[in-house]
Amino acid sequence: MCDEPTPAELAAAPAVSRRQFALIGTAAVLAACQGTDVSGAGGPAGKAVREAAVMVPTPDGRADALFFHPPSGRHPGVVMWPDIAGIREASRAMARRLAAEGYAVLLVNPYYRGARAPVLASLAEWRTPEGQARLKPLIAAITPEGTTRDGGAFVAWLDSRPEVDKARGIGSNGYCMGGPFAVRTALAAPGRVGAVASLHGGGLVLDATDSPHRLLGQTRASFLFAIGRNDDARSPGDKDALKAAAAAAHRPAEVEVYAADHGWTVPDSPVYNPAEAERAWARMVALFARL
Repeated sequence: MCDEPTPAELAAAPAVSRRQFALIGTAAVLAACQGTDVSGAGGPAGKAVREAAVMVPTPDGRADALFFHPPSGRHPGVVMWPDIAGIREASRAMARRLAAEGYAVLLVNPYYRGARAPVLASLAEWRTPEGQARLKPLIAAITPEGTTRDGGAFVAWLDSRPEVDKARGIGSNGYCMGGPFAVRTALAAPGRVGAVASLHGGGLVLDATDSPHRLLGQTRASFLFAIGRNDDARSPGDKDALKAAAAAAHRPAEVEVYAADHGWTVPDSPVYNPAEAERAWARMVALFARL
């Protein structure tokens, strides 16, 4: 589901304005110094956010990540898994915005076993031969078992932080390939992860016995599965499989096909759809508000 959009899909996609890209870029520059207070890019006006580069110990090594949180108080934690292009200006802006909503957000590098972030500067770079040559070996090193171990380590790290309210549950959100990683985070720490949002997640419904949709019953989370219309056209049965799996597991789940294509929620995506991105954002925030 991380395919390159077809020419027809690109032609139909709303363009991202120069101003939107400028806002993302400016926010990233302002946050470049560890621990700097910055405004939430695209988020509630005037709300400061603290940002720091951190290293998280995992069973497989040390994962580099970025930690965002309001400058004071304790807040529900969120493990944020970026899309295939990894940590970059666009994902940082999204994490910063979520932190401005009142969350302690750990934006993780899924490729830490082979490279420190940023691996790519933008999603567009993934569509180049050079970008694919760089990412494919890193993608091959990611396994379901490793992702589950990572998810547990990220939750434990959040719980060790004074900025995190341990009386509240933890959320996890994932974009594109990060969608199933968010589900596996709930599997790794079922007693802590209470909400999972998958935004145009890929590989959620597989034939494998450990397919993410078959794991819902081993979690205690509520779920949001926001599906792109072209993903649904390619695999129309996936939404029904997700609904059936959630019902069988007695897990609350919102499963919806959006009027936008795969990648529509990410500002540097060629198919970014502002209206549908905001709608998905609102549903995710409503889900996390129940933590």
